[in-house]
Amino acid sequence: MPLLMSILTLLPIVWLIIALAVLKMPGHRACLIALLLTAVLALTLWKMPPVDCLTSALEGFAAALWPIILVIIAAIFTYNLSLRTGAMDVIKRMLSNVSGDRRVIILLIGWCFGGFLEGMAGFGTAVAIPAGMLAGMGMDPVLSCLVCMLANAFPTAFGSVGIPTTTLVSVTGLDAIPLAFTTVVEMAPFMILMPFLMVIAGGGGVKALKGVVGITLVAGLSFVVPELAVSYFLGPELTVVVGSVVSLACTLAMARLRKGKPVPAEYQMSSGQPAQTGERGTMSPVVAFLPFLLIFVLLLLTSKLVPPVNSFLSQFASSFKISTAETAGLTSFSWVNTPGVVIFVAAIIGGVVQKAGARLMWETFLATLKQMSRTIVTIMAVLAVAKIMTYSGMISDMAGLFVSITGVFYPFVSPIIAAIGAFVTGSGTNTEVLLGRLQSEAATAIGASPYWLAAANSVGAGIGKILSPQCIATAVAAVGLVGQDSKVLSAVLKWALFMLVLACILVGCFQWLAPYLVG
Repeated sequence: MPLLMSILTLLPIVWLIIALAVLKMPGHRACLIALLLTAVLALTLWKMPPVDCLTSALEGFAAALWPIILVIIAAIFTYNLSLRTGAMDVIKRMLSNVSGDRRVIILLIGWCFGGFLEGMAGFGTAVAIPAGMLAGMGMDPVLSCLVCMLANAFPTAFGSVGIPTTTLVSVTGLDAIPLAFTTVVEMAPFMILMPFLMVIAGGGGVKALKGVVGITLVAGLSFVVPELAVSYFLGPELTVVVGSVVSLACTLAMARLRKGKPVPAEYQMSSGQPAQTGERGTMSPVVAFLPFLLIFVLLLLTSKLVPPVNSFLSQFASSFKISTAETAGLTSFSWVNTPGVVIFVAAIIGGVVQKAGARLMWETFLATLKQMSRTIVTIMAVLAVAKIMTYSGMISDMAGLFVSITGVFYPFVSPIIAAIGAFVTGSGTNTEVLLGRLQSEAATAIGASPYWLAAANSVGAGIGKILSPQCIATAVAAVGLVGQDSKVLSAVLKWALFMLVLACILVGCFQWLAPYLVG
């Protein structure tokens, strides 16, 4: 019976894959059914008390609304407002002056800018804002989602100023700096490979690399080399932030060197949507970029990089015990110092400067809520599934099944376990909480390095996150494809499976590297 129960833990995950990829079911409907299925399994086979099941679902709803849905709505509101004010048209023209090559724009916005947003804010901003910008510049919406989701896979481990990795440190008791460095080493091949995959995916095949191999290689190397240095000397907090900024600078420099070279017709950026400046007249580039510049500045000022401001704002927080489950802890809410609030403030200030009145902002906000309605349902249902599976013991039973079956070959499947956890939770941080300790303890049991397998948890979590209904819902909402989750899942699935297989091979075959990395 325990073996059968462990296998049954996979049912909600299998259902979501079938519903989205095979049945082409809208994400919100598939996730609601998954929630019902999870609740039935938890109540009947895992004997979870009904009140624990209900309150665990409520905790999931609350965690979804604040801060995840908040930050996604804020990000999409910022983008929508930039469309209404005409700022996005100015941005498109500016980026076109940097390069008219779609492949280069994918690297600049999806890879460099997306990596920065993940490093500073996380919570879906790195997918929502870049994908919306690419779609607004005339790129196919599905491809816009695809390249930005691919770009987001591996910066996830160090998102929100390193929170997933620092969480992993607290869960496992491992030292922060060697763990951060080991994680970057495991991710390094993917960080170099990913810009190439993005160009191939966004350009329609390997042929898209012709003429852009140099800039693509620079985009990857200039990201990962600073990551290696920062993680080795400083730890996890600044790893992705520094890497993305250096990559942006180097990629921009390469783009300027390429300026004037002919761009094949199939890779030329289209004009996208018609200009909407109207009566607001000509807008300067600084004013057009202002909301995004303010997001950068405010996120920086309120982050742990500026301790006095961060400490002051962090006081405005509350913690509640929502789930009655025995293993449940307090759920914390930061009311001011959270990316969603920061982005809203930046958007409103930027909107005022762009001469958007209160009525226009309110109309844009209501339109954003309507646009996001199905996405909100999707994310709330997914987080409820994650909480019920966690507190009922379903997640730990599933992980235990993999450990008992694989034995000494466990390192070859450790990324898969993490990917499944991230698929369910949609979060790198939550995956570290759920599975980080299991990975390190499994390593000790089989005589492997706990640092190596803890890092493998981060690698797998990043891949699983981009397949999660939560991430897909964020992406489709950003580009106006709400209800078409299956299209995006189908587009990203083969790339994610390829990376997952590669991750399993690398983690399993290169375990011997671990002693040299952690001493």
